[in-house]
Amino acid sequence: MWKGRFAQETSALVQRYGESVSFDWRLYAHDIAGSIAHSKGLLKAGILTAEEQQKIETGLLEIRHEIEKGQFEFKESLEDVHMNIEAELTRRIGPAGAKLHTARSRNDQIATDVRLYCRASIDALGNLIIAMQAALIECAERGGDAVMPGYTHLQRGQPVLFAHHLLAYVEMLARDAERLLDCRERVNVMPLGSGALAGSTIILDREYIAKELDFHRVTQNSMDAVSDRDFIAELLFVISLLGVHLSRLSEDVILWASAEFGFVTLSDAHTTGSSLMPQKKNPDVAELTRGKSARLIGNLMSILTLLKGLPMTYNRDLQEDKEPLFDSIDTIGLALEVFTEMISGMDVNRAKTTAAASDPMLLATDLADYLVNHGVPFRQAHEVIGKLVAYSIQEKKAFGEMTLAEFQKFSPAFEADVMACLNLETALQARKGIGAPSPANVKAQLDHWRGVLTRE
Repeated sequence: MWKGRFAQETSALVQRYGESVSFDWRLYAHDIAGSIAHSKGLLKAGILTAEEQQKIETGLLEIRHEIEKGQFEFKESLEDVHMNIEAELTRRIGPAGAKLHTARSRNDQIATDVRLYCRASIDALGNLIIAMQAALIECAERGGDAVMPGYTHLQRGQPVLFAHHLLAYVEMLARDAERLLDCRERVNVMPLGSGALAGSTIILDREYIAKELDFHRVTQNSMDAVSDRDFIAELLFVISLLGVHLSRLSEDVILWASAEFGFVTLSDAHTTGSSLMPQKKNPDVAELTRGKSARLIGNLMSILTLLKGLPMTYNRDLQEDKEPLFDSIDTIGLALEVFTEMISGMDVNRAKTTAAASDPMLLATDLADYLVNHGVPFRQAHEVIGKLVAYSIQEKKAFGEMTLAEFQKFSPAFEADVMACLNLETALQARKGIGAPSPANVKAQLDHWRGVLTRE
């Protein structure tokens, strides 16, 4: 492709070092779509005849079909996906194929291909997130009225419904989906027509070509267009944060599935055994997901480090943007799929969650609120209940086992109705503020998300 300038063949070692077709071949469908749209732009500009454009389009569609069937041979000597497809097209249809690269460079070509790839990947990931949310909601509904402790610092804090805990992750995933859609807006801008760095004296109708490829806008600066990889960094950030959210859920599942907690049982299909200890049932899906989140973060750091020292415009360093991108998209896609399956097969152990939630200390804050409602300033109420907790531990008496007289030793504001605060069901029903885990609120949220996901 550059033999006119060079008198010596490229070293075989350099070819091997510089090739990218071993991984960028997966862009073939997007490369072909971009080339067909470009050929239509060349036709509109009078560079191609209708017959030539038709030959190009038919030839490219045939090549795409062969690639999909695994019948196309990619050659390392042709370096990348673009030249493999273009060379084969020219071999098949002759001079018309050699006209296809008019008014474009591999620089704007690859920038376009990667944007098309990212756009399609975002759409696919959005659907996987919806499936994951649906699995969480279904599991929450199966959990029904199961109550468990809510934790801070991994210490029991206050009672919550198991469904409320799972709905927290539905909210996280909703933000991830929103970030993906927001990122998509910046992905969906067409750089094709920017050439190597300064466009071309052969003027094509870029808006027309963009419409053919369903891009919403075209880039406005040719130098930025061919060197911009912000959209990859942004997408990898969104994927990394999504991975972090799955990692946090993984940690919860790993704890819940342990003998110490015993809150959930994972299906045999989504756990593994030990090669030595026959009793083991390991939560490998969750552990692998927790581990793979580090890989996603590493891919983001790789891209940011790659970009930070590059001058304008295209530099060959940018070839290194694809493997982290491909890996992150593959990794998060598979993680979402397998995690969705695992959650769908996860059962709640109500006896264990109820036993843990029956810890009377979980209602200490309710007792403080009781005093506030009886005219005691909160800081004073907090101190009173702290002393009451210390007394409970010292005397080995749960709150429900104490007499009214014992309560009144700590504050005269306690009255006979204090015992109503020590009922778990009553305590949950009282948590009816927006976002709190009362049964009515949780049911409303489940209904809300069912409706949202059905519409999507």
